Amino acid sequence: MNKRFIFGKGNLILFLIGVMIITIAYIIMSTGDITISPVMLIIAYVIVFPLAILLGTIASRPKKDMRAPEPPEQEQDLKK
Repeated sequence: MNKRFIFGKGNLILFLIGVMIITIAYIIMSTGDITISPVMLIIAYVIVFPLAILLGTIASRPKKDMRAPEPPEQEQDLKK
């Protein structure tokens, strides 16, 4: 069986950035500042994590040929 991990190095870096943002946001929230930490949490949960997941699934898809297909050859009637 060919087992391949979908996520690459870029996805893992984005995921770790999201984890760091969440950690920093909760630390800031614990100090009593409730203005910037919710924004940081929303950015991490709504933008960074989905982006890390989507980039992995988009990159793992097989690439399609984007050229226009050639029209099929039509046989000419030779009966006249």
